[in-house]
Amino acid sequence: MFLILLLVVSGCGGSKSGGSGKKVELSMAAWGNPAEIKVYQKGLDAYEKLNPDVKIKLVPVPGDNYEEKLLTELSAGKSHDIFYVGDNTMPKLVETGKIADLTEFLDSSASYVKASDFADGLWGAARKDGKIYGVSVDNNPLVMYYNKKVLADAGIDKSPQELYDAGEWNWQAFEDMTGKINAAGNKGFVADGWTAHLFSWAWSNGGQLYDDNGDFILEDNPQAQEAFKFLERNIKKGNFTYAGSLPKGQGADAMFMSNQVGFVAAGRWLTPMFSENKTLEFDYIPWPTNTGNKMEPAAIAIAYMSVAKDSKHVEEAMKFMSFYTSAEGQKARLTGNGNAVPSVNGVDELITDDAIPEHAKYLIDAREIGVVEDKQVQIPGLEQELRDIMELMYLGKQDADKTIAEVSKKAKEKIAEHRSK
Repeated sequence: MFLILLLVVSGCGGSKSGGSGKKVELSMAAWGNPAEIKVYQKGLDAYEKLNPDVKIKLVPVPGDNYEEKLLTELSAGKSHDIFYVGDNTMPKLVETGKIADLTEFLDSSASYVKASDFADGLWGAARKDGKIYGVSVDNNPLVMYYNKKVLADAGIDKSPQELYDAGEWNWQAFEDMTGKINAAGNKGFVADGWTAHLFSWAWSNGGQLYDDNGDFILEDNPQAQEAFKFLERNIKKGNFTYAGSLPKGQGADAMFMSNQVGFVAAGRWLTPMFSENKTLEFDYIPWPTNTGNKMEPAAIAIAYMSVAKDSKHVEEAMKFMSFYTSAEGQKARLTGNGNAVPSVNGVDELITDDAIPEHAKYLIDAREIGVVEDKQVQIPGLEQELRDIMELMYLGKQDADKTIAEVSKKAKEKIAEHRSK
């Protein structure tokens, strides 16, 4: 019955209005900074051009209460038709039963994209028991951004790029460089409490926080423990500054643009905003390693697009979702200093042909070896619990050894609790 409906609604020149002349109106919720919202809008504009009988309203929602708002609206049956979903939110949405199963639609002729067009490792929690509940809109492997002026002002004569080319871009080089920046009166590196950063530090030392079975193994993994101690040491020395300790209204991105910070770690989402600042000189460099290898995996941040099961126009919403996440849709959004890296095959030139910044190719390199974390994300609430514990260390109120013990205890408790349900 579902496929018959699709054939009926998709047989009118790409419009779901059935030729009545009445526009189908959809709404899409997403988080993002103003530059990112402009990028998203390009995807909507491209779809509306192909489907003139469809109008889609983009509704920006603040990221700090995005999940809560989304869950509340879904439970009340009053959500937007289509919405971005963070990887930590996805398991909760699947459990609600309020988001549409996209599996059959993606396999139909009405879809602009097929499930097989995406790398298998990008699905994470969006695919459960063989069913697909969200499609990656793109992806964002984490890299280091560095501010060339801040480094020059600190008297740093060998750039991160020169060190990387020589195989010397490692933890010690990063510690030395951020120390010089700190001594010059600026902030070396702004450390974020998001555990994707913690995973990246552990992996850059060959460490692991979880085994293949999803058990938490920090207390048995010296390499991961060393990452905690590296962070603690540099926070104490003032080389690293915790993002949560910055003055209100002075985020790491704003301070980077005003030449007060040497390094920030993020995906491509900061690039549109940084590129608009014509006086800012910046570039990417991969995460520094401590293994002797030139490059190690860093975390890949990912967002999905899902469709409300109760949408009044669920088929049209699915069709738009498939366009937005397709090669065509990702090309429409990501061309010209987009905010992410393509997750579909065949459009990597959107990154490699980009002249801003100079070494944009590192995003592709990071994607090829990076990791979409798929163990911790399955445990509801664990991300925030661990962030709260880690914050004490980032604020200098707790040492690495105690943090390791408390993180391990909490993770094991939450995992056991989740498995007992």
